[in-house]
Amino acid sequence: MEKPIGRFAPTPSGELHAGNLLCALLAYLSVKRRGGKFLVRIEDLDGARCPASASQRVLEMLRRLGLESDEPPLWQSKRLAAYGKAEETLRRKATVYPCFCTRAELHAAEAPRQHDGGVLYAGTCRNLLPEQIQALSAKRKPCVRIAVPAMRISFTDGLAGRITQNLATECGDFILRRSDGVYAYQLAVVADDGESGITEIVRGIDLLTSTPRQIWLQRLLGFATPTYYHIPLVCDADGRKLSKREGDSAARLLERYTPEQILGALAYACGLLPQARPATLAELVDGFAWSKVHKDRIVLPERFIG
Repeated sequence: MEKPIGRFAPTPSGELHAGNLLCALLAYLSVKRRGGKFLVRIEDLDGARCPASASQRVLEMLRRLGLESDEPPLWQSKRLAAYGKAEETLRRKATVYPCFCTRAELHAAEAPRQHDGGVLYAGTCRNLLPEQIQALSAKRKPCVRIAVPAMRISFTDGLAGRITQNLATECGDFILRRSDGVYAYQLAVVADDGESGITEIVRGIDLLTSTPRQIWLQRLLGFATPTYYHIPLVCDADGRKLSKREGDSAARLLERYTPEQILGALAYACGLLPQARPATLAELVDGFAWSKVHKDRIVLPERFIG
């Protein structure tokens, strides 16, 4: 049986918070418990929002906690050629088209909403004639969308259970490349995971509804589908989810606590330990089991919010 390969893929658009660290920790423990490999990928495609200095701070924080990549970290900003190749493959296997709709226009339209609050795209630009595309291109740069089929995608998540989504009615045609030329998350993450041989993915429950479309892309691109574990969002004692925008910073935790104290607090919050106490990575690896991890809310001890 092949050894598992997991990953942690942060977007360095701000400081990591304790919830991000918990995701990295669970991804690490899950594969290390079975003698597998842990990889780190820096999702820095949006250079304006993800300066190199922030990426280095992320890597340093992981290093201090012992959550280092078993291979040199992968940088999305250096993989544009791979994403272009993936887009070419998708153009051969599906309908890929330019879309001139602005975000304001989409939100102003009385369109159905997705489960995550986004707008279900109505396919407005899907059947534009060549002359229409030419005329609209003179006014604005389009994004690139892929047309989804009326197909039901099902998978079993390790924490959330059986999930089924109809791509046409619950997802809609989605973006592969933004109007500024930056490749979209959905395309990049599938290409990265597939080419890295990732066998399991641990991430937040907020990305659960993205999984069916990613599975569909995996099939089109010839990649195997990993096992998924979508963990509950991490909250403070008042039920507020941790957020980069709210200034929750794990860097402050490392100024006040030892790595073992932080690891122990994270393990306690998610159910791996019966009490909040210092713990080593080796100890947590030995005692890890997904059956212990909470499936609903994860609440951090107040002093470890950051």
